[in-house]
Parts: sequence; C-alpha cells; structure tokens
Amino acid sequence: MKKVFALFVGVALAASTAFASGTKESNGKKAYTVAGSADWPPLEYVDESGTVVGFEVDLLKAIAESQNVSITFQNVAWDGIFAGLANNAYDGAASGISVTEERKQSMDFTTTFLTITQAIIAPKEHPELTDTKSLAGKTVGTQIGTTGDLYLQDQNAKDPTLKITDKAYDSVGLAVEDLLNGNLDAVVTDSVVAIDFVFNNKNYNDKLVISGTASKDGEPIAMAVKKGNKEVLDMLNAGIAQAEKDGTMDKLKKQYHLE
Repeated sequence: MKKVFALFVGVALAASTAFASGTKESNGKKAYTVAGSADWPPLEYVDESGTVVGFEVDLLKAIAESQNVSITFQNVAWDGIFAGLANNAYDGAASGISVTEERKQSMDFTTTFLTITQAIIAPKEHPELTDTKSLAGKTVGTQIGTTGDLYLQDQNAKDPTLKITDKAYDSVGLAVEDLLNGNLDAVVTDSVVAIDFVFNNKNYNDKLVISGTASKDGEPIAMAVKKGNKEVLDMLNAGIAQAEKDGTMDKLKKQYHLE
C-alpha cells in the first residue's frame, strides 16, 4: 500500500471515541480502530452528508455495543490498507476483504460473514460479456490491488492468448465513470459492489448491466487483524457471533440488499 492516509474520516462507532491504534481505553472502555476504504458501497461508503456509512460500518457498531468497547472506523486508501495493518496504524481492517491463502500468511481473519464473486459490469448494449473468455482482447477496469485486479492478472498469466488489458484505478467508482465515458469495455469488481452501482444508482441503472461473472468460485469476506493479534480477533469474532445469534446480521443484510 502506497497511500495509507490519502483519505481520512474518523467515525465513532460507540459513545466514546478512539483516534489511533494502540489506544487502550476511552471513557472506561477498551478502544480499537478498524480501517476500511469507504468507496465500496454498500459495504462502506461516504454518503451525501460526508458521513461514512454501510453494512460493515453498521456491523462494527453492533460489535462495539455487544462487546462493550469503542471502535473507530478510519477511512484509508485501499492500496495501503494491509501495510497499515502490518505497521500497527490500526487494529483491524474491514473493507470487503476476501480471504485468500496468500493473505492468510500475513494476517488473521475473523469468521466469514459474506460470500461474493467477481462480477462483470458492462454497457447495456454489450450483454455478451458474460465470462472471462468473453473479455479477451478487451480493456477492463478494476480497483488496484483488489481480487478483481489480481484475478485478471492471474488469468492473463495462465492464458496469454486472452490479452485482457487490466486498467487499475484507485477506486471502483473511477473505473465505472471511465466505462461510461467509453474508455473501457467492462469493469470487474465484487458482486455486492456491482449490484449497488448498477441497481441502486440512478445515474447508472439505465446504462449498465451486470452481464456475467468473471470468477466461478465464491470468495469468503471477513475482517482482518495483524497476524497473532488474538485479543482483537477474539473480540471481533465474539461480536460477529452475537450479531448472527440475535438477528442483527440478517437485519443488516436485508437493509443493504445483501441477502
């Protein structure tokens, strides 16, 4: 990650607030900071009032309440999120993070709470872009460092005849805008993000379609902590388990159309 603090919005998820990793108490409660890139609607994004909101933000609020702790959401650039975690800039990360074997080598993951695929967003006039093979020779937008970006790189390496031009952007939103401007043939991104852009955004839903799926296998989504940070991992897992038990998880998934 090269731009850890390119964006910063601190969102207090409990009555008390902590502002930096390593803070142990805030108003008598243990205090933690969890980072995310708030450009992944509906998981985390900045609303019209400038407030960071979304499914994972609300899930962290529920975790903070059930575990009687203070959690602050720190908005950072995606391409720096794992470096910040390794360098103790924050205690955890929640940003639509796919659990992969490679990532398991350098961080620990909570219980998974979503499963996604890599969806293909295309102009309505090109519904034929249904799978990876159909993207051969195309210019495809992704967000830098995401599993969509890495997936296309991997597919090109496995099959050089594909010759997919992977154009990586700082955010999915920038890629979608370039798609609308005619500079891309398609965008590959997480299915939940694609659904929000195509179906829940009035600026896009009459121009774009989710034409297919680039990846066949589902990707488990979880929160991440620094390798060996059992205290934070146990706290987050306990909160996730409570949210599953009391119905909060189902309520939030329904609210954000993630069912």
